[in-house]
Amino acid sequence: MTSADAALERLCDPRYEVSAHYLIGCTGTLWQLVSEEMRAWHAGAGEWGGLGDINSRSIGIELDNPGTHPFPEPQMQALELLLQGILNRWIIPPQGVIGHSDMAPGRKIDPGPRFDWTRLSRQGLAAPSGKHTFTKQPTWEALRTRATQAGYSAPCDDQTLLDTIRLRHRPQATGPLCATDIASLPDA
Repeated sequence: MTSADAALERLCDPRYEVSAHYLIGCTGTLWQLVSEEMRAWHAGAGEWGGLGDINSRSIGIELDNPGTHPFPEPQMQALELLLQGILNRWIIPPQGVIGHSDMAPGRKIDPGPRFDWTRLSRQGLAAPSGKHTFTKQPTWEALRTRATQAGYSAPCDDQTLLDTIRLRHRPQATGPLCATDIASLPDA
């Protein structure tokens, strides 16, 4: 969407069969569109931690940002306050805060490479990237094993999995699979 108003219009139009619990504009304006107790249609096909039907087991937050530029301070502050409340109300651990890209590798890329996951993890609002040392030769099997342990269970090919992990944990990384990619995955 080109703006929060356009997103709001789409999310509230039943013809599109898409919705979210919350929308946060770039100015920090927060709209609640669906009660947290109700199912929204924001995730679509995907999987996390071996569980499908993410729409039935999640609270969807949409952000007014194409993901290609930094997220404005007012928007991040509104998101932090909202996440604190949701995590407390529903007893969700930081590992339960994921992006659409995490649960639908290759199909979704939001919130995108400019989203500040580190900021959220410092506050306990998202799982931190791993700070492990991986000393073995990096293999696709080793990446997939660690990724599955961290929650990345949606079916996809090896390169798509690597791209998805990098999108969240190493957004500036390029090139072939390396030990740092595996080490960047958080603990389960």
